[in-house]
Amino acid sequence: MGAVVSLAILGVILGLVLGFADKFLKVEVDERVATISSLLPQFNCGACGYPGCNGLAEAIVDQTGKVSDCKPIKPEGKETIYQYIEEAVGPNGEKIDLNKVK
Repeated sequence: MGAVVSLAILGVILGLVLGFADKFLKVEVDERVATISSLLPQFNCGACGYPGCNGLAEAIVDQTGKVSDCKPIKPEGKETIYQYIEEAVGPNGEKIDLNKVK
């Protein structure tokens, strides 16, 4: 009986620790990266110089990469990304400068 109580107490303590860790160690993700990545062709070819489409999407959001770096994307795909960038607002209210990423 004592073993069951000990395991129950240990389970509650570990559950609380995991709950606090989830709250305080949360990684904030910019949804614009995921959206732009999904609008890229998903070939993950690396022809842009970044490690796959997600790497290029992060560079576009950071304004260090350009949509035109993607070699296999079609013109209508570029326009879709440009339209999204014009409308998208980051978590802190900042916008991507379209002229820097074209």
